[in-house]
Amino acid sequence: MFQIVWILLIGFVLGVLAKLILRGPQSIPWWLTMLLGAAGALLGNAVSGWLGVRHTAGIDWIRHILQIGFAVALVAIVAPAWTKSRQSR
Repeated sequence: MFQIVWILLIGFVLGVLAKLILRGPQSIPWWLTMLLGAAGALLGNAVSGWLGVRHTAGIDWIRHILQIGFAVALVAIVAPAWTKSRQSR
């Protein structure tokens, strides 16, 4: 149970960082920000494991950069789609 809370907390932090990195407003709710951040973290972990840089001595900078990069990409893709779907209603 605690692991799910931890994943959602990290997802929220990554989602907020992704929204800060992107220009302009991203009109998505906080829960979607959290889910996209968590998805970015999972994708970043998967790709870093595939590249063989997931567990290194010290801080895993490459893994963290990949996580933030995937979170930014997901927010950049989903935020305009979310805004369009809300405007069409």
